[in-house]
Amino acid sequence: MNIDELVKDSETRIFKAIFPNTTNHYDTLFGGTAMQWMDEVAFITVTRFSRKRCVTVCSDRIDFKKPIPAGTIVELVGRVSRVGTRSAVVKVDIYVENMYSAHRSKAISGEFTFVAIDENKQPIKIL
Repeated sequence: MNIDELVKDSETRIFKAIFPNTTNHYDTLFGGTAMQWMDEVAFITVTRFSRKRCVTVCSDRIDFKKPIPAGTIVELVGRVSRVGTRSAVVKVDIYVENMYSAHRSKAISGEFTFVAIDENKQPIKIL
């Protein structure tokens, strides 16, 4: 399988409903909760891509473009965007949509860098 096929096949999509237990006093999604979900989707994506043990080494430029209100649905989409010898970068976008209309827009985006490791937690080739 070539790299383009690996990228396509490892794309990860997860949906979540925004309930009050994940929101702040403004009734919008906690930023930390969004970042946790993004790191999880990025981890699943890079693991499906490499089929190796991987750890997060960096999160870059997480842009909160719009608040995500309680009572909406979000879709997190992870896709490998760059591949190095021992690392890969996964871009994660969060889209928000109203439960009762077809309106959908990008709310948050960010990048996460992962390094592949062996059983002794030493860096290895990611592919």
